[in-house]
Amino acid sequence: MTTRAPGRGGGFTLVEIMVVMVIIGVTLGLASLNAIPSPHQDLQKEAQRIALLLQLARDEAIVRNRPVAFEATPERYHFLVRTETRWEPIAKDDLLRERDFKNAPLTLLLDPPSAGALNPLRITFGNEPVDKPFVLTLASGNDRVFIRADGVGHFTVE
Repeated sequence: MTTRAPGRGGGFTLVEIMVVMVIIGVTLGLASLNAIPSPHQDLQKEAQRIALLLQLARDEAIVRNRPVAFEATPERYHFLVRTETRWEPIAKDDLLRERDFKNAPLTLLLDPPSAGALNPLRITFGNEPVDKPFVLTLASGNDRVFIRADGVGHFTVE
């Protein structure tokens, strides 16, 4: 038969409860830090989306046999197609529709600079399978992400 010390109940001590509370707090803190993306992660995701859309726009230019352009301001971007007389926004295309940058405004730099308009920034894809290589830089504060195009259809995000 077991005997209990007099005056001691079957509950937890204050120290045991405090240790459990600290463990729960640390676990919740780590989970919330991982759940909230950093501005650099947001910029990286935005660059990956744009790289995929640029590849799609390049393919569209070849398939349509008409130039297609990516045009961006610090707040938003969209795609245009060249008709017989002018540039028109690509309408009725859910992928190449106009979009806002998630953490606008962004600083956009193109290297080498395009011969056309710099504000808005414009990248034009012709109907040929080879284009000029370029690097598009997206910057927000101290964060920078680069989209490199090799001219033959490969776009990488760094």
